[in-house]
Amino acid sequence: MAEYSKGLEGVIAADTKLSFIDGEKGVLEYIGIPIGQLAEHSTFEETVFLLWNGKLPSKGELADFTAKIRSLYALPDGFIDRIRAIPPSAEPMHVMRTLISMLSFYDATPNDIKPASVRDKALNMLAKAPTILAAFHRIRRGMPVIAPDTSLGLSENFLTMLNGQRPKPTMAKALDVCLVLHTDHGLNNSTFTARVITSTQSDVYSAITGAIGSLRGPSHGGANEGVMHMLNEIASVAAAEKFIQNKLEKKDKIMGFGHRIYKAYDPRATHLKVLAKALAEETGNIDLYDKSIAIEQVMLREKAAKGIYPNVDFYSATTYHCIGLPLDLFTPMFVVGRIGGWSAHVLEQLGDNRLFRPDVNYVGPHNVNYTPIDKR
Repeated sequence: MAEYSKGLEGVIAADTKLSFIDGEKGVLEYIGIPIGQLAEHSTFEETVFLLWNGKLPSKGELADFTAKIRSLYALPDGFIDRIRAIPPSAEPMHVMRTLISMLSFYDATPNDIKPASVRDKALNMLAKAPTILAAFHRIRRGMPVIAPDTSLGLSENFLTMLNGQRPKPTMAKALDVCLVLHTDHGLNNSTFTARVITSTQSDVYSAITGAIGSLRGPSHGGANEGVMHMLNEIASVAAAEKFIQNKLEKKDKIMGFGHRIYKAYDPRATHLKVLAKALAEETGNIDLYDKSIAIEQVMLREKAAKGIYPNVDFYSATTYHCIGLPLDLFTPMFVVGRIGGWSAHVLEQLGDNRLFRPDVNYVGPHNVNYTPIDKR
């Protein structure tokens, strides 16, 4: 029997050139570039180009790539009517999973997995995901749908479609940084899901749809919503320590802390912490940020020795709230960013494919006699 590892922890399942993580030192790189440099200097569109092509684009390449994304913002004819048919009470992550999959209906060759075709399909999903999300949100609130503006970048366009007005440049930039930080992160659960589906030579729509289903779970992408719920439960900054201590005494999980990989400060959280403070000050949410700091201080005192630090979800919750995103759009916004990374892994998997088929450790009984139904 092969060595058993519950949850596949520590098992290497694929080669990648996309992102590198050193959990002990708190390092994350995309194609060798530290995440902090990309967050500070790059854009989401440029970061996706980097992951898909293994290099930063020239000015001309970036202009062409950006123009292509913008040209794909609009939804197909009749698609908005399909969104209107969805119950307003539907959870946005279920909506995203279903409607991203539905884009395959409008593709003449949905099952084509040649690299050029996969790139085109992935770019189409990447461009349309914000439009789908904004349209559903406005329809469920009884507001008119805002058409995409192809003169705007992806982040600014999304916030415009969502709120009906152009966002402040700082808000658009903040969302763009969040998307950069969320684009890729090694062989996490949802990325693994996308690669497993791709390994069967299934289509890219199926791969991305499966990945969205994985990301929905509160132990993965849904954790940022849990952080916001926790912050809302805490009455004041002064109440934060007692709240967290009570949870620790009951051995409750503190959302936004700890990571399977990182035993040091998550480098994405480092950048988001700075961003969250600036946005909180600008939007009058400094009390929210101060509660986050109070929680972190307790957790560092009690848990840092065990390698438990803030992860990407902890300060992304405050950041998304300050940008003005409704709570149940936090994780769907994560989807928008991660489509770029999932697609990069789909392309990488197709380049050197082998079907994923791990063994299972059977722990059940043997040689059990069948009992006829009249003797049970």
